[in-house]
Amino acid sequence: MAKQLTLLILNASVAERQAVKSTLNRLNVFTFLEVADSQQALEILKSQAVDVIITGLNVGKIDGWRFSRMIRSGLLKTPKNTPIVLTPPIYCERIAETTARSYGIDAVLPFERQDMLPQVLANVLSTHLEKSSRLDLLLLETDSSKAAEITQQLQLNFACTHVSSNKQALSIYLQQKFAIVLLDATAAHAGAASQLVEEILQHNPKQAIVTIIDTKDADHAEQLLLSGVTDFIRAPYEQTLLSKVCDHAARREDFMVSYAEFAQKVEQLSQSQSRYKELFSAHQRILLHLNTVVLEFDEQGRIRFINPAWEALSGFGIKQTLSKALSDFCINDCKDKLLQTISSILHGGALQQQVEVQIIHKDGQAIWVECRLQLIKNSSNAATITATIDNIHERKQAELQLRHLALHDTLTGLHNRYYFDQQLNRICQPQRTNGDIEHALIYIDLDHFKIINDSKGHQQGDIVLKEVAQLFNANISDEHLVCRIGGDEFAVILNNMNLLDAHLIAESICMAIEGHQFKSEEQVYSISCSIGLTQITAANHDPSECLKQADIALYVAKSLGRNLVHCYSKEDASHNTLQAGLEWGHSIRQALQQNQIELHYQPIWDFKHGGVAYFEALLRLKLDGELVYPNQFIPSLELLNDTYLMDQCVISNAISAIAANPELNQVAINLSAQSFLDERLLPHIESTLEKCDISPTRVIFEITESASINNLTATRAMIEKLNRLGCHFSIDDFGTGFSTFNYLKQLPAQHVKIDGSFVRDMLNDPIDLALVKAINDISRSLNKRSVAEYVENEEIFLALKEIGVDYGQGYFISRPVPVEKIKHQLQKIYQNKTFYEQPPS
Repeated sequence: MAKQLTLLILNASVAERQAVKSTLNRLNVFTFLEVADSQQALEILKSQAVDVIITGLNVGKIDGWRFSRMIRSGLLKTPKNTPIVLTPPIYCERIAETTARSYGIDAVLPFERQDMLPQVLANVLSTHLEKSSRLDLLLLETDSSKAAEITQQLQLNFACTHVSSNKQALSIYLQQKFAIVLLDATAAHAGAASQLVEEILQHNPKQAIVTIIDTKDADHAEQLLLSGVTDFIRAPYEQTLLSKVCDHAARREDFMVSYAEFAQKVEQLSQSQSRYKELFSAHQRILLHLNTVVLEFDEQGRIRFINPAWEALSGFGIKQTLSKALSDFCINDCKDKLLQTISSILHGGALQQQVEVQIIHKDGQAIWVECRLQLIKNSSNAATITATIDNIHERKQAELQLRHLALHDTLTGLHNRYYFDQQLNRICQPQRTNGDIEHALIYIDLDHFKIINDSKGHQQGDIVLKEVAQLFNANISDEHLVCRIGGDEFAVILNNMNLLDAHLIAESICMAIEGHQFKSEEQVYSISCSIGLTQITAANHDPSECLKQADIALYVAKSLGRNLVHCYSKEDASHNTLQAGLEWGHSIRQALQQNQIELHYQPIWDFKHGGVAYFEALLRLKLDGELVYPNQFIPSLELLNDTYLMDQCVISNAISAIAANPELNQVAINLSAQSFLDERLLPHIESTLEKCDISPTRVIFEITESASINNLTATRAMIEKLNRLGCHFSIDDFGTGFSTFNYLKQLPAQHVKIDGSFVRDMLNDPIDLALVKAINDISRSLNKRSVAEYVENEEIFLALKEIGVDYGQGYFISRPVPVEKIKHQLQKIYQNKTFYEQPPS
């Protein structure tokens, strides 16, 4: 069975730990580790990683706050951005929010509300980002050198956004929340500063504002405070004083609200204690107004007492409910479960039991409720059952949301790889393959799907994947399992099916996809798929082996011409697949040796300066008069361990093109992970630069994030050598590995490419937007330039410009073009007025 999410429960109370487990157990998502002391927890986290942590406050000599600080330090085996939920015994909302922000805690939930844990965890796991305790600060300073100095002084505690005019300041302020506004109110700028203060305070009277003044006039300082300014500092000033003044000003509102909230809690507690006796004596009145439904059954299981909360919950009146069975109000699927629980209590089972069922509201809506039932005997030893009913519909929805998030692919709605692994392990168990029982596994890959992404863009590629998923659902019955396990790869588990019937279903899938018309703008086109098929039987029920067989069969289907189904046989693994791969690989190698390549160049736009900054060289092979894209030949080159030959050709051709075409002011060249650390690479680059007589600064080399992480030390050494040579360097597809931002500090690269999977949907997905902003911010803080891929429409272009990303690359700016078309393409780009428009304020 596939590994579940590991949740560490740190709580000194055994009962509270058990309550957390009881709340989350029904989700069947987590594997629990539980400890009572924070030092025990730290010992565990020094040796292993966990997926999420729930901690109490009083958990040993190191309390919950400081324990969270240890997680965020990055010193432990678990990632420093591991989600943390704190469950304190006493809770004041603003105090908790302020303190949690300082300690990098994702959520604070009072233990008395632990029933909300599923909903809180669903939110934390689906929106969790790298935590930062820095506060956002808006700096208005017309002098850029002073602004840079102030930003440097405040960078430990504040994330500074610099503007140079009142108009810019107000525009950005209305779009983003800032903890503090810092502005120059010296004599030369006093009038403009006063106007901006007035405009900001009209929008938010509680905004923290600090002004820099150069006067010794106490009346002027007093007037600033009366106008609503939080504090001021007089120039010249010491660096530490500026940071201290800004920190106090930014947190003043937090402290004031927190003190007021705490005082209110104390007052509420006092009032509650004073009313205790009154409430105790009026228990009948409380019962009548209780939100929880309270009821009692007679000996036949009919309702003989129920309080008014039932009418609010179900819509049914008390009179029409009395003398009926509670099961009469349940949906059909839940009736037996409720009746069995009641029977168990009456016939020797546990005296107290609880059950979750769905009742039908009077308006027809199904509502999830939790019933707690208890057996009570009167003085004559007659048994009756009392029960309480609580509405848990929102909690169940959160549980279902969390479970769906864990088990489904967000793009297509199909089950994901995690769920597929679980079900493949389950169906391969001996009891599921006994005797003549057979199942089948089919592995599907869309033919040439990457060409659609390259030619039409990833948004169109996503549309194709969604339509393909719909075709699967239309051609495969619900008793079978369809999963998306990779980019354009799918797997289907066919239950209780022999090989012949499985082959017929696989063929029907091929025909359905081939016969479907996919539309892009005004163009209609078709795709196909290749399918590998294997059996799951009593003699062949190892999950890993079955998956391997289906994968090999798929490879054979592709090598035989694609758009067909191939059933696995023992000869496939030793002959067909390897032979087909080698033959194609040799053809590719021969084409490279004969320099049968064509480089296309895609312009990369400079948002700040409004022009093309440089170009990226993209490789195509010329075989039999047609262009072949990298996804069609790189796997075979990797099989032959010969990607260095490809990189050698690209470097030679790109540098020659730079020398012959002044328009190619600077060109980025992709390097494969395999050849990047090849000892022949650096001498080849040096000799080619010397031969073509071009400056090394006109060349940028790129390597993917995942490749650079694999061998960080060697990667750093190679980048340093290229930098010493004069070449620049870029980390490509950043965010796909996303283990930590910290490794960027160790790589002396000048550029960081934000992976296009975040950019293309950032206007619709707040998580993707947050990731783009985070990568841009960390790149800027490390003095690196950020490059956003897949800029495919005007809205994304303007949004990236507004965020402050340095460069953009995508079809909206320009498609890749051959070198002879670059001049014409540049003319088209510079005639596009959109590139110079300001984003709407």
